[in-house]
Amino acid sequence: MDSLLKQHKQDNPGYLFPDGRGYFGRFGGKFVPEILIPALEELEKHYQIAKSDPAFREERMKHLREYVGRPTPMTFNERMTDFYGTGRIYFKREDLCHTGAHKINNTVGQVLLAMRMGKKRIIAETGAGQHGVATATVCARFGLPCIVYMGAEDMRRQKLNVDRMRLLGAEVRSVESGSKTLKDATNEAIRDWVTNVEDTFYIIGSAVGPHPYPLMVRDFHDVIGLETESQCHELEGRNPDYILACVGGGSNAIGIFHRFIDKPEVKLIGLEAGGEGAATQRTAATFAKGQPGVLHGSLSFLLQTEQGQIALAHSISAGLDYPGVGPEHAHLFDTGRVSYHSVDDHEAMKAVKQCSRLEGIIPAIETAHAIAWLDKLMPQLSKDEFVVVNCSGRGDKDMGTISEYFYGNES
Repeated sequence: MDSLLKQHKQDNPGYLFPDGRGYFGRFGGKFVPEILIPALEELEKHYQIAKSDPAFREERMKHLREYVGRPTPMTFNERMTDFYGTGRIYFKREDLCHTGAHKINNTVGQVLLAMRMGKKRIIAETGAGQHGVATATVCARFGLPCIVYMGAEDMRRQKLNVDRMRLLGAEVRSVESGSKTLKDATNEAIRDWVTNVEDTFYIIGSAVGPHPYPLMVRDFHDVIGLETESQCHELEGRNPDYILACVGGGSNAIGIFHRFIDKPEVKLIGLEAGGEGAATQRTAATFAKGQPGVLHGSLSFLLQTEQGQIALAHSISAGLDYPGVGPEHAHLFDTGRVSYHSVDDHEAMKAVKQCSRLEGIIPAIETAHAIAWLDKLMPQLSKDEFVVVNCSGRGDKDMGTISEYFYGNES
């Protein structure tokens, strides 16, 4: 992995954003209370120094290798490939990371930075609970106190992850306001940070928030794309024709997309949560229905009411029901470099069952949104083309929702 990082530094994709103010094109920035500006400037300064420090990079890679379990494998999905009868399908197996999802790539990097900055207290927000679990895990690993904010509705849907966080020693604070989901948990985490900014480090879980968070989260996840490129060349002798990834805030997607941004032969597709349908009010289809606006510290696309207020988002997936998206994704949508489409609840749940039965892999419901797009994509492909789906997490945490959806009250 160290050689991959070295190669990345020598051959960095020619993607010039963000600019000095933290904008990806017209999206991004720092829209925060004045009290947080010095904290963000301090964070950016320390991150840029750490990023250039070989010792920091080596320590991060050591933990990714020895603790997280990287590199994660690339799995050829033979039965799914046979099912469609066209191109070949691979999964990039982020579900095999320690804790069961890609989120820990980011929390390892951010907690190392927090300790470098001398911060003594860690806070985080979480939706599906995977970022909360990953934060609680690294805090346990390094002996730091951890507080995780989580919407009451998400706590109900993701009880297993709540119990995991508590077992790891984290304090999970229930958020009862608004829709009681990720947006509201993020609001509370920001309030905490404003109050305790001197000694607290806020580990944001997705590629959202004020600069430098979207950049930092992308950089800590770009190991996914680095490995994907290397593994595709090893297995197929070239880059993939398509890469698919689910998009809520967008961390797993930007992690795998970034390495391929300046490679136009690779078609990048992000799949957002359509909920009960992008044309309905119960959706999280930000690109299909959203407009530019400011949420949680940055300018991006948001779901909004006619009055310009933040609209409630809905998805059967606790990790995708967020009314916004990361600013870099907004820029990639704006420029047309990445295609974004919505997948509804029914399509995602169909993909959960199909993937489980064809490949013996139970995907997270978030991940299933990307897998579901294969129904539309594969009939268009020739046998010579191949697709990589970022398998961002496993479905253990979703078994309550999955069981209720498919089996109801069956004993």
